[in-house]
Amino acid sequence: MVLMKMKFSFQKRVKLAQSLWLLSWMATVAGSITFCLGCFLKIELRKRAEVMGNTDIYIVPHTLMIVGLGGLGINYFAGRICQDALDPSRFPQWKTFLKPYFGASMFVTFLMFMAMLMSFIMKGSLESSLLIGLRKGIRFYKDTDTPGRCFQKQSIDRLQMDFQCCGNDDYRDWFEVQWISNRYLDLSTKDVKDRIKSNVDGRYLLDGVPFSCCNPSSPRPCIQYQLTNDTAHFSYEHQTEELNLYLRGCREALVSYYGGLMNTIGVIVLSVLLVQGSVLASLRYLQTSLEALEGQADAEAESEGYLLEKSVKETVMEWLEPVLKLLQLNQVASEEGDAAPA
Repeated sequence: MVLMKMKFSFQKRVKLAQSLWLLSWMATVAGSITFCLGCFLKIELRKRAEVMGNTDIYIVPHTLMIVGLGGLGINYFAGRICQDALDPSRFPQWKTFLKPYFGASMFVTFLMFMAMLMSFIMKGSLESSLLIGLRKGIRFYKDTDTPGRCFQKQSIDRLQMDFQCCGNDDYRDWFEVQWISNRYLDLSTKDVKDRIKSNVDGRYLLDGVPFSCCNPSSPRPCIQYQLTNDTAHFSYEHQTEELNLYLRGCREALVSYYGGLMNTIGVIVLSVLLVQGSVLASLRYLQTSLEALEGQADAEAESEGYLLEKSVKETVMEWLEPVLKLLQLNQVASEEGDAAPA
């Protein structure tokens, strides 16, 4: 059963070829934009690699980069095919190339769809990655002398200042870790000894935060220490001093930033996907309408074009048949190889 059949006069075929040529080059530019978006997203993610708990989220920029390069290739050839489409002496040269071309194009289009889908649904993976990564980053904040963590303090401080955030969920996360290195503590003083002894793990914990949590919009000098002790500071009540510190957690800030970035990329890729689908559909109509003229003396006669010669299920099975045969041959060869030693 032929699907979506249309009739094309010579003028319509010419207009279709011209429109397809322009559309294919637009899709080529869109492919380069997709590749650049993948590179940009990867760079942005690598900037905060120290607070990422896993690398699963990198599948999005990597897929975008592959799709972008694939789109450049298939749409370049689509433009070349359009140039030769109305030349009876040159178009037949592309005939054997068209079937594998459509297969490659469908694969790239499928990857593009998956990249668009992942851009919208990977927010949960991003949030869990940041939850683990920020927790580790805060815990290792003090380890400026440990190889591999020398710049952890600098990264966390820059992160909190750039995104105007504090801690993982909020500033209270700093109360649960020792973020001041022992090398900067006078272990002979009574206050330090008492704080270390009062903790089961022997850590120096205090109700204070790093300077990078301070909000420059606060009208008073920043209060970093004894944040929950209202009597330690003049005219101070920690529950109402909203401008003293950044109240938003860094996980929320980063999820909001990267989530918005990936949603924008997803919308752009969706637009590219629509253009790519239009290229494939138009090229298929052009191919079938020209093949219908084979054997006819009048090259300007009316012809019919269609998207699929058979139903979707039959077409898919026809395309999968060579792959299934190859798998069966490999299975038979492996069985014979196992049986030979016996």
